[in-house]
Amino acid sequence: MFVQKRKDAVGFFWTDLTEIREKVEKPKRVPPERTWERDDYLPGLVEALAFNVDLFTDEELIAAASAGERLVYDIECYPNYWLIAFQSLVSGKIVYFELAKDIELNIPKLEWIVHNFCLISFNGISYDAPILALALAGKTTAQLFNATERIIIQQEQAHFVLRSFKVKKLNFNHIDLIEVAPLRASLKIYSGRLHTKRMQDLPFVPGTKLSSDQQAIVRWYCVNDLNSTKLLYKELKKQIELREKMSVEYDVDLRSKSDAQLAEAVIAHELEKLNRSRPQRPMIVPGTCYKYKVPHFITYTSATMQWTLDVVRSANFYVAHDGTIGMPAELADLQINIANGVYRMGIGGLHSSETKTAHFADESTLLLDRDVASYYPSIILNQGLFPHHLGINFLKVYQTLVTRRLTAKHEGNKIVADSLKITINGSFGKLGSPYSVLYSPDLLIQVTITGQLALLMLIERIELAGIPIISANTDGVVIKCPVERRADLDAIVKQWEKDTRFETEETEYAAVYSRDVNNYIAVKKDGKAKIKGAYGEFGSAGNSRLSKNPTGLICSDAVIAFLTNKTPIFKTIHDSRDITRFVSVRSVKGGAVKDGVYLGKSIRWYYAKGEEGEIIYASNGHSVPRSKGARPCMNLPEEFPDDIDYEWYEAEAEKILKEIGYYSN
Repeated sequence: MFVQKRKDAVGFFWTDLTEIREKVEKPKRVPPERTWERDDYLPGLVEALAFNVDLFTDEELIAAASAGERLVYDIECYPNYWLIAFQSLVSGKIVYFELAKDIELNIPKLEWIVHNFCLISFNGISYDAPILALALAGKTTAQLFNATERIIIQQEQAHFVLRSFKVKKLNFNHIDLIEVAPLRASLKIYSGRLHTKRMQDLPFVPGTKLSSDQQAIVRWYCVNDLNSTKLLYKELKKQIELREKMSVEYDVDLRSKSDAQLAEAVIAHELEKLNRSRPQRPMIVPGTCYKYKVPHFITYTSATMQWTLDVVRSANFYVAHDGTIGMPAELADLQINIANGVYRMGIGGLHSSETKTAHFADESTLLLDRDVASYYPSIILNQGLFPHHLGINFLKVYQTLVTRRLTAKHEGNKIVADSLKITINGSFGKLGSPYSVLYSPDLLIQVTITGQLALLMLIERIELAGIPIISANTDGVVIKCPVERRADLDAIVKQWEKDTRFETEETEYAAVYSRDVNNYIAVKKDGKAKIKGAYGEFGSAGNSRLSKNPTGLICSDAVIAFLTNKTPIFKTIHDSRDITRFVSVRSVKGGAVKDGVYLGKSIRWYYAKGEEGEIIYASNGHSVPRSKGARPCMNLPEEFPDDIDYEWYEAEAEKILKEIGYYSN
C-alpha cells in the first residue's frame, strides 16, 4: 500500500503548523510624470492659433439681436487673462472679448450684448453672471481671478463676493442649464453623454500665468465649451419651453429651475396669493421624533404582516443633524417574507429581493405588471396630507394642479399636462429638503411608508390567493398569474383599489429577465422592451440619457435584439457602424492618463484589438476600473474604427445574459 508522505512530516511525526506561503508583492504603483503641468505643454497649439471659427461682424450681431437669436456663453479666468465668448444657437457664429496686459476689454460692446440677447450658461447664476458683473464694472484680471477662487475654491456665495467689490448683481435675460439638467454632473460629462465630437478638459491648471500661446489654447478650449453648452441646451429644449410657458402663466421666472425647484416656486406662488403672505421655511430641530400614523385602510390577514405593521407603528423616525430623515434601524434591517418573496422597506420605496432570474409567459401563464397611477400624489390627496406650516390651502393648490393636469391630459394638451406633471411630482422631492418651504419630514414618511404598506397589502392578498408575485418596486408589482386565475386576480386588485382609493395600470409581458429589482429587461407582448438600470441608455432621473454615462451600449443593444427578435449577438455587434454605441464615458477624480498623455477628468474610450495597458489615475498611477484594453476616444473619429475588439463586446453581452438569468431556466 502506498502512503503519500505529508509535507510537514518529521520522522514518524508531523507538525500541524500552517504552511507558510511566500507573500507575493504587488507591483507598487507610482503616479505618472505630470508633463501636462510643464511650461512647454501646449496641446493643440497649431489648431488653436488657426482659430478656425466663424466670427460675428457687428452688422450680423445687430441682425441676430433683432431676430431674437439666443447666445450660449462661457468665461475663462486666469490671473493675467480673462475671456468671455458667445455663440449663436442659430448660426453658430461666435463673438468673444478678452482682457489681458496688452488687451483692453471692450465694455460698451460687451454690455450691449448682455442687454440685447437671451444668454444661456451652465452654472452661470453661481459663477459666470457675477464674474461678468465684475468685468463690466472694470475690474482687473487679478481681481476677477480673486473672485473666481473665492467662488469656486472657497465656495463663497456670489452675492457676498459682489458686495465686497461694491458691485450690484446683473439683471439680464439669462437661462442657467445646470439645474434643468438631471442630477449634478459636469458640463464635460453631460457632453460625453450626448456624444459630443470632442471631450476636452481645461488645458492649464487654474492659477497659471498664461503665455500668449497658452491664451490662444484657452480661447480654443472655450469654443469647445460653447459647443457643449449648445448641445446641452438643444437636449433640454423641451424642458426649457415648458418652463417658459409656466413662467408666463405664474409670473415667476422658472427657466433655470430643476423640477423640484419649479414645483416649490409654483406652489409657494399660489399659496402666497391665497394666504396673502409669503410661505416661510420651517425650522425643525435635529433630533425631532415622528411616529408613522397608520391609515384606517391598512390591514393584513397574516400574522407576519400584522407583526410587521406593529413594528412600523412603534418605530421612531428621527430628524438627522443635516435635516434629513431616514429609516429607523428596525425597519431598515427588516426582512419581510411573503410566500416565496422577500421584501425590504426604505425611505425611497419598497423593494423585492430577486436576483439573476427569468420568467416567461406561455399558454398557461400570464406576466402582468400592475403599477399604481400617480401613487404619491394620490396618497397626499386621499389622506388629506399637508405640511402643517403651510396650512390646509396647500391641499387646495395641490388638488387644483392635479385636476388641471388630468383635464389637460384628457384634452390632449401635452405641454400643459407635462408642465403640471413636473410640478406635482417635483414637489414631493422637496418634502425632505430642509432648505425648502415645502420641508415636511413627517409628511415625507407618511407618504412613503403608506405607499409601501399599501403595496404589501396587495402582495399579501394576491399571494394568499395562490398567485405568485415575482417582483415589487416602489409603485407596482409584477405578477405571474395562471391563465385560469385571471378573473380571481382582477377581483383582488379591484377590491384593493376600492379599499385604498388607488388606481392601477396594467402592462403585459412576454418575459422578464432580472439581475435584481432595479436592473432588468422586460419584453412586452408587442415585442418592445422595457429596460431599467444598468441595461438602458436612459437613467432613471428624468428618464434621460443625461442622467447616465454610456458604457458600451452596443452590448445591451445586442442582448435586447436577441431577447426580442432572436437576432444573434454576433450579428448586432458586427453590423453596427455607430461608434457612440461602443464608447464608455467616465469621471476620473484628479484626471486620467494613458501612455503618458493626459486625458482629463472626464474621459471616453472604446475597447480596441491590440491595445496594451490601461488608463491610470494621474494622482496615484492606479488603474481606472474597466480600462484594460481601452483606447482613448476623446475626439470621435470621422470614420468607424477598424480596430474594434468585437470579442470584448460579445463577451460582455454574454455576461449580461448570464446575470439576468437567461441561462438559469
